[in-house]
Amino acid sequence: MLETLLMALGLMLILEGLMPMIAPSQWRSLFEKLLKLEEGQIRFFGMFMVLSGLVMFWLVS
Repeated sequence: MLETLLMALGLMLILEGLMPMIAPSQWRSLFEKLLKLEEGQIRFFGMFMVLSGLVMFWLVS
């Protein structure tokens, strides 16, 4: 169980690191746009990401 969790965390870090490694200026631009969003918009985006992850997890398992 712990090994699987660590593998998932490692994969997440790899995927999260791709954008700043490949296209740092676009990554910076994206974060500048995110900083201009309202808190409710950021929460909605976070909720959408969590629900998408849960659906993907449910489909795979």
